[in-house]
Amino acid sequence: MADVFSPAERLERTFRKEGTERPPVICPGGMMNAAIIGVMEKGGHTLPEAHHDGGLMAALAEDVAAYTGFENFGLPFCMTVEPEALGAPVDYGSLRCEPKIERENFARAGDVSFLGKGAVSRSRRGREALAAISLLSRKHPDVPVIGSVSGPVSTAAALVEQFAFFKDLYRDREGSHRLLSYVTDQLVDWALLLAESGASVISIADPTATGEILGPRLFEEYALGYINRIAEAVHGAGKRVIVHICGDVKPVKKHLFSLRGDALSVDAMVNLLDIKKENGDVTTMGNLSTYLLERSSPERINKAAHTLLEKNIDIIAPACGLSTSSPLVNIQSFTAAVKETRLA
Repeated sequence: MADVFSPAERLERTFRKEGTERPPVICPGGMMNAAIIGVMEKGGHTLPEAHHDGGLMAALAEDVAAYTGFENFGLPFCMTVEPEALGAPVDYGSLRCEPKIERENFARAGDVSFLGKGAVSRSRRGREALAAISLLSRKHPDVPVIGSVSGPVSTAAALVEQFAFFKDLYRDREGSHRLLSYVTDQLVDWALLLAESGASVISIADPTATGEILGPRLFEEYALGYINRIAEAVHGAGKRVIVHICGDVKPVKKHLFSLRGDALSVDAMVNLLDIKKENGDVTTMGNLSTYLLERSSPERINKAAHTLLEKNIDIIAPACGLSTSSPLVNIQSFTAAVKETRLA
């Protein structure tokens, strides 16, 4: 049976809770990078080269959509663009290994050198990502372009020596808030430029802001308000927001429903059906195990996808970051399971 809606229409109707013939199946980029080895080998556009060239980045995003079946373009392909622009040195990785922060450049929160507004968009990689998003949005108006933004806590933690960063949340609250506010201002500017360049959705992933790491008090103080500041700015630009929180959300569950995203994405350990039962207004997204996608069989992945469909999860997606070694056939089994389904 042919699809009723284009990918862009389907995702927007899902955000509006207007009903569709089936859920969208997407992968938003950033920490959920679907530019896996199998895609790069088939398409010929590869990382790390595509991290630095907008044309290659756009071509690789097209390869991801064509070969995996995900119904969006998700850029950039990692979480290091923002920290690098703000002072963190980056190892760009290889075809098999994603970029990573080489080291945190500052000993304490109060030591961070604050740069002028627009540091991310002025950076070489920032400019190339904006060019890729602009190209894709003009070339494929029926496919949603998702601009991925690293969350405030994760970005700040990439700048400051890790142990000191978490200690400063207790011993230097003023300095920590000053740092989080500075980082958030930079991320707001970046998110708005992503939107202006053609991203219809901004995905904010803050994997360091987990319940296990922060607990409820620190999550409320250092994550919730700053994430919401980005979300509100993006909404002011007329675009949608996805918020992803990693790990076990039980410690911070009471705060999840105060996040101002249009969809809530969570890790595989979280029962999204319970989230839906607790708050039916939340648009749920996820959360097929990325371990399964890397290690399991297409048959088992198909079954897991159908379990999510049976739970009426609103947007079907991987639970967290994809391994670059995930077999392409497994990703294809995942997306095909969703696309063959029709809602009653």
